[in-house]
Amino acid sequence: MLPKLDLLVYDFDGVLTDNTVYVDQNGIETVRVNRADGLAISMLKNEGRTQLILSTETNPVVSKRAEKLSIPVIQGSESKLVCLKNYCIAHNINLKNVLYVGNDINDYEVMTEVGYKVCPADAHKSIIDISDMVLSSKGGYGVIREFYDVLNKEGNL
Repeated sequence: MLPKLDLLVYDFDGVLTDNTVYVDQNGIETVRVNRADGLAISMLKNEGRTQLILSTETNPVVSKRAEKLSIPVIQGSESKLVCLKNYCIAHNINLKNVLYVGNDINDYEVMTEVGYKVCPADAHKSIIDISDMVLSSKGGYGVIREFYDVLNKEGNL
């Protein structure tokens, strides 16, 4: 059973994407996302869950995806932990009531401070080692949807 969760936080690259970026001849970056993740985020929103995307990168594609999902995004953060702490202070959320889905070493510091840690199957070993839940989905292949289904199955929602 999960602890009380007031905020679900998702890394973008490697969680909502497969960590691949496509760059065209004009330098425009695009990524591939999974629509099942979008549906899961929508279902979580409908259940009253507060969600946030937290990304090290600053990229318009992250903003557009967050806008389409209608969830807030913080990007361009040198320290995800500092950004998340500031967000939690501003919204009166205890870090121990935060669930974070991350996949790589830039998520490590923040993941050690939150109450519950989740990662995709292809996460960096250091992230797998500290995670409370390792999903069978790889990044960009329905990570949030699988997470949603696991929570529903276990009666945690």
